[in-house]
Amino acid sequence: MSADASTSTNTGTFTPKPGAAPLGRMIRAQAALETRMLLRNGEQLLLTVVIPTLLLVLFSSVDIVDTGEGEAVDFLAPGILALAVLSTAFTGQAIATGFERRYGVLKRLGASPLPRWGLMTAKTCSVLVTEVLQIVLLTVIAFALGWSPHGNPFAVVLLLVLGTAAFSGLGLLMAGTLKAEATLAAANLVFLLLLVGGGVIVSLDKFPAAARSVLDLLPISALSGGLRDVLQHGAGMPWADLGVLAVWAVLGLGAAARFFRWE
Repeated sequence: MSADASTSTNTGTFTPKPGAAPLGRMIRAQAALETRMLLRNGEQLLLTVVIPTLLLVLFSSVDIVDTGEGEAVDFLAPGILALAVLSTAFTGQAIATGFERRYGVLKRLGASPLPRWGLMTAKTCSVLVTEVLQIVLLTVIAFALGWSPHGNPFAVVLLLVLGTAAFSGLGLLMAGTLKAEATLAAANLVFLLLLVGGGVIVSLDKFPAAARSVLDLLPISALSGGLRDVLQHGAGMPWADLGVLAVWAVLGLGAAARFFRWE
């Protein structure tokens, strides 16, 4: 082979092209990684799958709480769906992200071309994928228990998306500002408090009027109440609940983007 032919073959054949991948590809890759890690974590699966499932089956089968007229599962199923969103988007994400921050994982991601809001978007996409699996499982179980939902499916989807955005923002804000141990304690405490006082398994009608006026403004109350209005009572678009969730979503995601610390 002549020198000219060798030169023409080698020149530019393996020339590197340094630079970041397209932003969409980076977010998709990070979201896929986040989803795989979440589904492999036994503690996260306990929080996101086992606990909501047990609560749905237990309180639908045993007359422990006053669920009003009709089948208990008709009251409980919407609240358990809201609890699933809370457990995945807020509690699970806050704890996982808090320890990623502690162990330096987020510091390394901060040195990558993936922007801060891109990481938040990827984590939220991962949460949405997990929630779809949760909702499918819980819906199948609820149907087996005799659930008969009705209402506007678009309103249900909108409530779930806004609820996810609100809880995801709040979870990332907590994970990005507190120490990992504090995040672990605070996220679990909030989960328990909202489980009891968020209209999930106990109707807010059971609380005093003064307390209810405050509880109604919580995102879990808006999500569980909105889902119950649509799926149990066949209401149209629950604009008040959607408004509460939209405000929390804007505030939570905005504060997380502003104050989230990578290390």
